[in-house]
Amino acid sequence: MRSLSIGATGMLAQQLNIETISNNISNMSTTGFKRQRAEFQDLLYQSQRRVGSTTSDAGTVVPVGIQIGAGVKPTAVYRINEQGSLSTTNNSLDIAVNGQGYFQITIPGSNTQTAYTRAGSFQLDSQGQIVTADGYVVLPGLTIPANTTAITVSSTGVVQATVDGQVTAVTVGQFQMANFTNPAGLDAIGDNLLLQTTASGQPTTGTPGSTGFGKLVQGSLEESNVNIVTEITNLISAQRAYEMNSRVIQAADDLLTTLAQMK
Repeated sequence: MRSLSIGATGMLAQQLNIETISNNISNMSTTGFKRQRAEFQDLLYQSQRRVGSTTSDAGTVVPVGIQIGAGVKPTAVYRINEQGSLSTTNNSLDIAVNGQGYFQITIPGSNTQTAYTRAGSFQLDSQGQIVTADGYVVLPGLTIPANTTAITVSSTGVVQATVDGQVTAVTVGQFQMANFTNPAGLDAIGDNLLLQTTASGQPTTGTPGSTGFGKLVQGSLEESNVNIVTEITNLISAQRAYEMNSRVIQAADDLLTTLAQMK
């Protein structure tokens, strides 16, 4: 009774689908979050009558054959890197990327790593460095002078500070962005951070606004690209698919019950 195991694979697949959709919905307000999509493939087939096999000495062959599928399996949870809407906050250290590219973040520790993020909700630490909400330094390590009254970030990432008592703004430095051949191959580690992998390829760095990199928008944040209407629709479809696979198992169980009751 293959239908029992086939239905079970379908239920497990739709369970993963619902979990992925749930994660999208729960992060609909997460800055810079990119929605994900579960992808599936069919399992191996058992051939009861192999297609193309010879059926006579005259060379006639089986045109279709009989192949029984074994169900479905999950193959990937794909990250969709389309641009999210920009939300105006009027906070000078809120910076959105309008286009391609990631901010580079230094994760301290015994094994210092460079992580990447689209979430530009930055702050200043006790030394005046621009850091993330967790205190991680944003590369290339920009330090705002003491007694700064205003911070300006241009679309190309140039950071200038207006210091109290000075007329001319001081140029602090310039943000450096990174991009990847396959952004979907980045490894999400939580806290809005991603790590480079073999699948993502080596990062290409450059300044905002240059070829292949988006421009920066100060006083704004990139919202999640989750479309709640689409997610709810997908959730309903996944729920119905889960129910139909459970019906398959129930039908197979009824068949087995019928066989068991035969005299």
